[in-house]
Amino acid sequence: MTTIAYTLRDSATMTRRNVRRLLRYPSMTIVLVGMPVVFLLLFVYVFGGQLSHGLGGALSGGHVGRNGYLNYVAPGVLLLTVAAAVQGTAIVVAMDMTSGIIDRFRTMAIARSSVLTGHVLAALIQTMAGLAFVIGFAVALGFRPTAGVVPWLAAIGLLGLFAFALVWLATALGLAAKSVETASNTPMFIMLLVFLGSGFVPASTMPAGLEQFARYQPFTPVTETLRGLLTGTPIGSNGIEAVAWSAGIAFVSYLWAIHLYRHRRAS
Repeated sequence: MTTIAYTLRDSATMTRRNVRRLLRYPSMTIVLVGMPVVFLLLFVYVFGGQLSHGLGGALSGGHVGRNGYLNYVAPGVLLLTVAAAVQGTAIVVAMDMTSGIIDRFRTMAIARSSVLTGHVLAALIQTMAGLAFVIGFAVALGFRPTAGVVPWLAAIGLLGLFAFALVWLATALGLAAKSVETASNTPMFIMLLVFLGSGFVPASTMPAGLEQFARYQPFTPVTETLRGLLTGTPIGSNGIEAVAWSAGIAFVSYLWAIHLYRHRRAS
């Protein structure tokens, strides 16, 4: 077998290991998926009646009232699902790092990159499954995307790319954490960025300084692109910015994670 074939085989083995662990302990997945569902219910049924008054039909895909706000907020909740899922990735990586299993893997005749690849692919599978559930739940509540096949495929591709980038970031944060408790807290800023973007309210309604921050942080162009693909709102340059942010975060986080994996030892 060639080196590439060995790497692919070892990566598949590590992915199966991590997927089986996720299946063996489903409580974390349930909590991570349940959080966006709770926020969706909270914002639509508690705040949606009031917040919908600040939206026009152009921002909510032609719908008005609570249903219009549901159409507006659904893309933001999908990104909240991604942010919640990657928090679990940091915890799982930190568990491996602090338990010493990573050092044991280093002594085995396996491709070194396969250890991190297994974590990333398993987390990506978990995240995409969570997104499918949340999309189904939103549709059951009344979310009515107008997207055809191609826009849906583009939206899924963008979600997968952004999730891939954030999973690598969470992997690096998990490797850098000194304890599992630290790893559970450090990714919280990712979830905060969802709320400080245009996921739940238009950036134009925020104070001047916060509005500028919201417009130029990564979650806003991804949210606006998803909203445009699914409900037909204007996308403008957000699509290019969303892909650029995703690629940049993935590249920097990958380099950081590889560096930590090669040089850090278990605590």
